[in-house]
Amino acid sequence: MTDTFDPNLMKNRFRGYFPVVIDVETAGFNAKTDALLEIAVSMLKMDDEGVLALDKTLHFNIEPFEGANLEPEALAFTGIDPTSPLRGAVSEKEAFLEIFKEVKKAQKAAGCHRSIIVAHNAAFDHGFVTQAIERNALKRTPFHPFATFDTAALAGLAIGHTVLAKACAMAGIPFDNREAHSALYDTERTAELFCLIVNRWKALGGWPFIADETEEADTNSSEEKAEDYTKN
Repeated sequence: MTDTFDPNLMKNRFRGYFPVVIDVETAGFNAKTDALLEIAVSMLKMDDEGVLALDKTLHFNIEPFEGANLEPEALAFTGIDPTSPLRGAVSEKEAFLEIFKEVKKAQKAAGCHRSIIVAHNAAFDHGFVTQAIERNALKRTPFHPFATFDTAALAGLAIGHTVLAKACAMAGIPFDNREAHSALYDTERTAELFCLIVNRWKALGGWPFIADETEEADTNSSEEKAEDYTKN
């Protein structure tokens, strides 16, 4: 840690990772077999005081991949009709190429070296994103291969509830249940919740901690080896 370390820069807040909030709507729970139907991606920004806020959001309706399973119960739950021409759906590949481009641009502008997925019950979203990337043989993903920030866990700790709608209500973030299970709506509410938790932690004096440089270097080295293995 040097005297020039600025805790109010995004690149320093999450160890060089750029947080990207994601929500997906799907036709089931199996990331390998069930269709990815909708995805929204919110990028964040940090002001000169180190306050985190929502910046911009991308949203895509997705065409089911060839041979994808469509569970009727899942479609009834989300209200999505995959066959509707009004969806203006695009292929997984088209959506993810645009997501990669915009995320990498924002990541670079923030001075970060990699992006990390933020999601509510993040294992679910991360799993579908990972499978879509692999299915389309996309290279140079900006996202960390396994690390995530899970707002369900963070909200359970910081607010006392793990359900998105309940956690938002308890935190004073308006949440309309009629809009829920839209990837666009849920992503932006998740982004607001994540920002609130991060900003509240900072306001309470929880950032920064001064880490031991040797320990940090050892941790960086082991994680970077894992990241390098998955980049190609």
